Amino acid sequence: MTTTSLRPTNHRPLQAGRASLFALTLIAASLSAHAEQSDSHRDSHFYPGMLVVSRSVYDNLSSNVQTGAILPPNCASTKGGCGAATGAPYDGTYPYVWNNDLYDGSFGITSRVFLDQITPGGALVSTLEVPNSLQSGSTHDELVTSFSSKSELGLHLSTNGKYLTFMGYVAPVNTLDVSNSNTPDAVDPTNPVGQSFYRAVARMDREGHFRFTETNAYSGNNGRSAILNDRDGEDVFYTVGNAGNGANPQPDGVILGAGAQLVVPSHESEAKQIPGTPTPVGSFSVTELGAKADKIGKDDNFRGMTIFNNVLYLTKGSGGNGVNTVYFLDTTGNACPSGVGVPGPNAKLPSTALAYNAATLQSSGLPNNLCILAGFPSTPNKTATKLSYPFGLWFADANTLYVADEGDGYVGGADLDTHAGAQTTAGLQKWVYNAATKTWTLAYTLQAGLDLGKPYAVPGYPAGYNSATGLPWAPATDGLRNLTGRADDDGTVTIWAITSTVSGNGDTGADPNKLVAIRDLLKNTSAAWAAHEKFVTLRTAGFAEVLRGVSFAPGTDFDRRF
Repeated sequence: MTTTSLRPTNHRPLQAGRASLFALTLIAASLSAHAEQSDSHRDSHFYPGMLVVSRSVYDNLSSNVQTGAILPPNCASTKGGCGAATGAPYDGTYPYVWNNDLYDGSFGITSRVFLDQITPGGALVSTLEVPNSLQSGSTHDELVTSFSSKSELGLHLSTNGKYLTFMGYVAPVNTLDVSNSNTPDAVDPTNPVGQSFYRAVARMDREGHFRFTETNAYSGNNGRSAILNDRDGEDVFYTVGNAGNGANPQPDGVILGAGAQLVVPSHESEAKQIPGTPTPVGSFSVTELGAKADKIGKDDNFRGMTIFNNVLYLTKGSGGNGVNTVYFLDTTGNACPSGVGVPGPNAKLPSTALAYNAATLQSSGLPNNLCILAGFPSTPNKTATKLSYPFGLWFADANTLYVADEGDGYVGGADLDTHAGAQTTAGLQKWVYNAATKTWTLAYTLQAGLDLGKPYAVPGYPAGYNSATGLPWAPATDGLRNLTGRADDDGTVTIWAITSTVSGNGDTGADPNKLVAIRDLLKNTSAAWAAHEKFVTLRTAGFAEVLRGVSFAPGTDFDRRF
């Protein structure tokens, strides 16, 4: 198989007048590569050099929600209690169904997951549906996502590139409020969602074969990404997410199941698995910065992750606790005596879970072994005058880090679109490292072509304004979430990313979004020079669809820099 390379003819940045040429190059490459791929979109084989995008589709059934139903499910049996006695105001019809989030703050519905294999230019090669209850009629060996949970389904290659990994829920399709449910062994009685479901890590090989590992982590919330370290002899998953949907203090299982976790892969079918207590691998507290302690466990509300040079990096970009910034896990124990630093030269990936004192878990939480990466924001959210919203990470080399900022998600009024368009840090941030000062600096943020704050049409979407919110239905791009990249031998890098949205939808996580791409000159640090570079849209989700993660296919080795 020949993989068509997407490379400019010289090292100049893409000029505005060449944007259409770039788009044509992408399309031509797509068609060329696609011609050599499978003749069936149902083929389960994945090819090195191709991209994989995680996509979810909502089953648009009015019966998914009964109007007037009291939510969350089984809320009357919890200490958290129920919503208003009037019950759900909308049935399951898309997109009106997501207005129920205004009534039930835990509202969500599970949906099927699809892995679309595409060429680097965006042409569809094949689609593989992740096993689910609608396929098998079983409640085992399946995985679903919560359709409107915008932080889920990040895709990552394992450290040796053999497998693709991601996270989801072990639950039937079309189940309500799973994303805020408890896990079976970490039940919080103050969580208003009175049901329990395991979270699980999915591992997929080049032939499209799946293996699932269940976990009790992320009770009350969601697991977001997983990376398999299969290079050091003993396989382990590193995962990130959030936990807790109840009152303070939280149960031990919720505290232990937050943030960064270490999960040992299971070789049993899901029906035979009995997950134990969550095993955290990393933790951060604002007390490392000299600040007053937050709600225990909520500083570890992580969204994105990557591995580079044997170091695990994570991002936090939401919530009122902690610091919205970029972190790394310090296995040397001396990289950040005051909570901020850079990885040591002999850093290694962790192979065991974080040791903790069960007697002090409720009073002081987990020991702290995560550090803020020097140069990135280090002011706690509660006192910061301006916040960042980092999500996905990709290292082009040891001195260049690209960070996707998803924007602030503001939907507070009629100015939501103009607000999104005025953001200066949303989009793709390029950070460069200064070895002399041992700190990272923001070189510039790429936004051209994203059309931040400009509404776009979704076929089948309602026109005009959503009566539940008083705001326009049409979504607009707010920033970027998950991403991946490739460094080419001509000095450029190509980066693919998934967009975030704002709109008048009752839950903007349910808006159809986009896959975009851009090329950047690796060694450039001039914002003026980069101003001519422009994103192009490769795919747009359709009605009742969302795009979530992007990665290279299993077996791809040109971007392995672990």
